[in-house]
Parts: sequence; C-alpha cells; structure tokens
Amino acid sequence: MKFYRPLGTISAITFDLDDTLYDNRPVIRRTELESIAFVQNYHPALREFQVVDFQRLRQELRQEEPDIYHDVTEWRRRSVERALLNAGLSGDAATRGAREAMENFALWRSRIEIAPETHQALEALASKRPLVAITNGNADPQQFGLAKYFRFILRAGPDGRSKPFNDMYALAAQRLGIAHREILHVGDDLTTDVAGALRCGMQTCWINLRGGNLMHIDDSRLLPHLEISRLASLVTLI
Repeated sequence: MKFYRPLGTISAITFDLDDTLYDNRPVIRRTELESIAFVQNYHPALREFQVVDFQRLRQELRQEEPDIYHDVTEWRRRSVERALLNAGLSGDAATRGAREAMENFALWRSRIEIAPETHQALEALASKRPLVAITNGNADPQQFGLAKYFRFILRAGPDGRSKPFNDMYALAAQRLGIAHREILHVGDDLTTDVAGALRCGMQTCWINLRGGNLMHIDDSRLLPHLEISRLASLVTLI
C-alpha cells in the first residue's frame, strides 16, 4: 500500500467493476466471439460478418451521434440493428434481431468468475461502510454474485455520462447523502477512475493489479490518494 495524498474521513466507498474486481479481458474476448457468431448465424447474408465489420458500424454511429458512446449497451444494440438492416432485414425484423442479439450478449457478458478473496474483502468492507458500484460497462453483478455487497449500482447511459465525467460520481454522493470528500473511489483506470473522481472532489484509490509503475504510466495525470495491489488491503485500512 502506497500513500500519495493525506486521507480524510471515509464514510462510503465506490467501486469500478471491470478490471477492478475481476479480470475483464478474457470475458470481453469470449463475449465478442460469441456475439459475432450469433450475428453470423442469424441471417445468411451475414455469414461473413466479422469483428472489423462490427467496429466499422460502431464508428459510423459514433460519428453520427458523438454521445452514444456513453451508453455502451445501446451503442452495441444500434450497431447490430444497423448490420441487420444492411443485410436486407425490415425495420421490425432488425429491431427484433438486435434485441435477441443483446440477450445473447448479456448471457456471455456476465459469465464472470469472482475470486473468493474478492467476495471476502467486499463482505468485510460492506459491513463497515456503504458500498456503491459505478461502471462504464454493462456486466450485471447480479449474475455473478457481487450485487449483494452494493447499496446500488450506477451505469453510464441510464445514470449519466461515462466516467471520467462527474455525472455518476455526483449522483452516488447525492443518493448516499454523503459529501464527495468523504467518499473513496476505487478503480484500476488512472483516467476514468482516479482523475475523474479526484476532479469531482472524491478521495481515490488506484488498484494496481498488473505491477504498473505510477511514475511511468502515460495516462497518469493526477496522483491518487493511495495505491494498492490487493483488494484485501482496504479491509485493513477502513
């Protein structure tokens, strides 16, 4: 555990999800493969549809609607719908197909293995302070056993712009009824989690799970209050 700024009172803790409480990389790889396979099998005209084609459609949508990236679920759904429309399906059929594709996506997206020590740490922390999840992603903690530790879960899109914008940080403080300065935000990303939460007036904890050096990382803009390499370290701190 390393300290870079003085810590104040910690009355609540907010957590990022992806790559903070579990390794999201293999989940995304598997989910993308299964999602593309679903689209390929949905209609004969899409048999050759590839990841690169999907990424092109995503970028087209973002160029047309720059703010769509704040809601990654809707961005994906619209991209699949456009692929089906381009394949010749009617509007209703494309909408139905996109809905089915998203159901398949959700199934794979939340097939996440949680380490026992993560459960233990969150259970211990939840017994001491209110915990909240703040995510830019679309994994469903209810499906992999983490939702029970959180008072509530905020998602980019439905609950405001994605981190590092302050929408969800501010909403968390409002719903908790706790001042920003008394909330510790924990996350793996130095831009969306550390810089975003600091600029909102929160205290921050960078969880460094891959042995990075804070002094030599390109996206290190603002120093967190502390750095940890294991979630269990927070249990001894709080």
